Amino acid sequence: MDGAPVVMEAVGVPEAGDGELLVRVLACGVCRTDLHVVEGDLAVHRPGVVPGHEIVGEVVEGAAGFTVGERVGIPWLRYTCGECRYCRRGAENLCPNSRYTGWDADGGYAEYATVSADFALRLPPGYGDEEVAPLLCAGIIGYHALLRADLPEKGVLGIYGFGGSAHLTAQVALARGARVHVMTRGAAARELATALGAHSVQGASDPPPEPLDSAILFAPVGELVLPALEALDAGGTLALAGIHLTDIPPLNYQRHLFRERQIHSVTSNTRRQAAEFLAFAQGHRLHVSTHAYSLDRADQALRDLAHGRFDGAAVLVP
Repeated sequence: MDGAPVVMEAVGVPEAGDGELLVRVLACGVCRTDLHVVEGDLAVHRPGVVPGHEIVGEVVEGAAGFTVGERVGIPWLRYTCGECRYCRRGAENLCPNSRYTGWDADGGYAEYATVSADFALRLPPGYGDEEVAPLLCAGIIGYHALLRADLPEKGVLGIYGFGGSAHLTAQVALARGARVHVMTRGAAARELATALGAHSVQGASDPPPEPLDSAILFAPVGELVLPALEALDAGGTLALAGIHLTDIPPLNYQRHLFRERQIHSVTSNTRRQAAEFLAFAQGHRLHVSTHAYSLDRADQALRDLAHGRFDGAAVLVP
């Protein structure tokens, strides 16, 4: 990150196309995916794209049921074809023609942004702009990862890495009666995990105090796949929550996979999952740990994220 900063530029207000909303940005979360886009870990889809996909905004130009002045969310997923075999079976997150905010189209590190009314999200009341922004990707993707982890009722969940997404996912699991063990680096992240009710907190590669029914790897560190698999009980599932992961070292079949332990990857989310999670957030008041940065300090926010200098999530405020 230190060698690939974002650059502030003055550009015109974007024009909303047919069926799109023009939104004045009120807040935009800083997601690790933004870091992967900026650093080049993800293939370039649009040169010079404006990052940011956890956007809270006020509708300036309405369309299709949204009114001027209404507060809406603009998430990562911004288009799917609706016609491919994945879309038809309800797995639009796997659509090969999908497009994404802050990767294929300009995102929320800006004063204005656009989104198709079909993909704009209605936001739960009771959360401020800075609080609700991380829910739009960190929260939604964490919820999807929790589903992919196949956590049994009142099961034991291990969480590896404890940033913006993990601290929200832990609260969902705890609210559903799970025992949650957190493996993470950094004193601030460990303190937050303890404050939120984790049953144990230890180092990133340390073994949890009991076998895990399920685990989620949020840290983009392939080496952590091995201790996470070793910590699983028989039949356990490890979900890989990130869009990018460093190389995974060789696995030993007996130590890491035998007794029906399995690995599930996570790809984006569906609009149905987004609606389910936001409904959960409305019914269960989540603690959202945020750190505000002005828009002109987006570069610093990304550097701080890369170096693990804060707990929870960073949010840009124009």
